Amino acid sequence: MKKYKRFKKKMMTSVLIGLIGALCLNVSAQKKNIVFLFADDAGYHDFGFQGSQTIKTPNLDQLASEGVLFKQAYTTAAVCGPSRAGLLTGMYQQRFGIEENNVPGYMSASSKLLADEMGLPLHLKTIADYLNPLGYQSIVLGKWHLGNADKYHPLKRGFDEFYGFRGGSRSFLPLTQKQAINRLEDRLERGFENYQEPDKYLTYDLADEACDFIERNQKRPFFMYMSFNAVHTPLQATKEDLAQVEGLTGKRKILAAMTIALDRACGQILDKLKELGLEKNTLVVFANDNGGPDGSLTCNYPLSGCKSNHLEGGIRVPFLMKLPEVIKPGSRFDDPVSLLDLLPTFVNVAGGDASQIKGLDGVDLLPYVTGKNKSEPHELLFWKKENRGVVRKGDWKLLRYPDRPAELYNIAKDESESNNLAYKYPEKVREMFKLLWEWEGELERPLWQLKRVYEVNAMRRMDEKRTPVLDEVEQ
Repeated sequence: MKKYKRFKKKMMTSVLIGLIGALCLNVSAQKKNIVFLFADDAGYHDFGFQGSQTIKTPNLDQLASEGVLFKQAYTTAAVCGPSRAGLLTGMYQQRFGIEENNVPGYMSASSKLLADEMGLPLHLKTIADYLNPLGYQSIVLGKWHLGNADKYHPLKRGFDEFYGFRGGSRSFLPLTQKQAINRLEDRLERGFENYQEPDKYLTYDLADEACDFIERNQKRPFFMYMSFNAVHTPLQATKEDLAQVEGLTGKRKILAAMTIALDRACGQILDKLKELGLEKNTLVVFANDNGGPDGSLTCNYPLSGCKSNHLEGGIRVPFLMKLPEVIKPGSRFDDPVSLLDLLPTFVNVAGGDASQIKGLDGVDLLPYVTGKNKSEPHELLFWKKENRGVVRKGDWKLLRYPDRPAELYNIAKDESESNNLAYKYPEKVREMFKLLWEWEGELERPLWQLKRVYEVNAMRRMDEKRTPVLDEVEQ
């Protein structure tokens, strides 16, 4: 009888443990995977879902039809490095001293930090730091650009895996020995200091690695930061992709071919999610790090401005989000949002509570997208680069310059910023100036600054890009 009772007790314990295990497995299975597809230097108009008739992006167009398209999505900076610092921390990067790009050779000798020491301050947490305790396996693929020194390495910033390069741009083809020696931060790195060069066009190589990561982690929640260097320079495309481009010539044709590769790589990743039955349980986001560069390369139509300035074309970017059974397919969101919103959105989707994280400037976008919260995500948005500053409140946007009077625009009525209203509404100008000054009082001094020549060039490009230009073949 005693043996029977012991056996019964043992069986009940085993069943209980099994039930608890199954429950834990089920909870784990319900956690949403997060895939963030991030392009580099793409033009606002240069995608089918943004209206382009000359650059074909069927995979991203499909993603847009399956999720929500944000019509006023903003980065926190008009250049790569600071933009990434803001989105990965969920805080305005100016709060911790990053206003300028961290590109050695472009920085003033008066900066506190130079060369490889320019990176994301070590006391800050990234998205990966917050997702790791929630059971997520995380990876950075491609461009890092948040510090070349070992102490800034992705594996020391919360990420479990890294396959990419530490710098801000590199060849899409294997580096020569001379290139690798002259620019160490360009070398492709697997993990930590395991250097190897791709055996194919880099955009496609990164897509293969992304699919391998999904395969290996399909039974546990994961966060993928797919940080493409496409379509950043250098302009390099495969013959096969160039053959797909019609109606364009010169640099614009190469850029279109690079965008085709980017779209195909995104499609490969999205197809892998479907193949493994993970699509319904995965939040997918596509965005770009800043506005398209100047010249005849990218098209930011119907916006004025370009990369490195604070007109809409420098800071407004394509932005898509898909989460089956939560986000309505083919929907559109018109209120201004920020890439600052990615961190709290990701943390909450992962089962965390972003409201408990101190200092965040972003918000969880899902309550707004689903209509649970009827207000606008942001009452105010700010930008700053040295003496240049911008504040947006509602439909109003003020731009402050070091060398000319401020400008005021109503973005709802004038998204091309062609009608300066500063002289018509001086009280609004004063109101906006005060808001900008109050925000700037909360910020740290910049850790590094640009050489004057590059700031002058940025202002010149802004003046040259005042009128939106559409491809000749689309006009």
